[in-house]
Amino acid sequence: MATLFSPSAIFSNSSTTPTTTRPPQTPSLPKTHLLIPPSKPPQPSLASTIAATAAAAALIISTTPPSLADASYQLYYGTAASAANYGGYGGNSNKKDSAEYIYDVPEGWKERLVSKVEKGTNGTDSEFYNPKKRTEKEYLTFLSGFRQLAPKDVILNNLALSDVDLQDLIANADSVSSVEKKDEKGQVYYVYEIDGVGAHSLISVTCAKNKLYAHFVNAPTPEWNKDKDMLRHVHESFKTIGSF
Repeated sequence: MATLFSPSAIFSNSSTTPTTTRPPQTPSLPKTHLLIPPSKPPQPSLASTIAATAAAAALIISTTPPSLADASYQLYYGTAASAANYGGYGGNSNKKDSAEYIYDVPEGWKERLVSKVEKGTNGTDSEFYNPKKRTEKEYLTFLSGFRQLAPKDVILNNLALSDVDLQDLIANADSVSSVEKKDEKGQVYYVYEIDGVGAHSLISVTCAKNKLYAHFVNAPTPEWNKDKDMLRHVHESFKTIGSF
């Protein structure tokens, strides 16, 4: 019967050393790595979402459309013709050569045709209005037989005699101011500003060619507050032209 030799016995020295038999070791289990899913970005709270939405809405509301003050203008030529010589219809394409006054009209405003009766009774010569708010308007009246301007308060009272709306505006006004100005040619203009409870009015009055010209710019208070720069431009654009 064959004898089994341990390999250690073959390669050992002649002097044998007692060997210590180690207990069989259990192989260590591989370390388990826990897979942690990547964290999600923090979700905004309901309060912050509402705040952001409100801020965006406020930005949209505060971003107002361009004011009419930035709009372009068309130059109107007025002839101040008498009622007997007034046709009452048509544009102003042929009026330039015979024009006696000019003023700017905001783009988009419409012309209201003045009848002969109206021209003959209160002297209205031309009128334009904002189609979005018809009471926001500019118009011009004239009266013949005036060689020079009377005192400022007399002129304003005389204008109100033929304009019921102007009478009411003056009667209920918070303030009425008047100043005298001269243009580059030395022509005198009376400038009135009437701040009423529900409306605002700018009036410019001058005399030329034996006539008294009065240019009005009227607007309800909300429109005045929104368009005051544009309305002041229109008011200041009025002047008489031609030889005197």
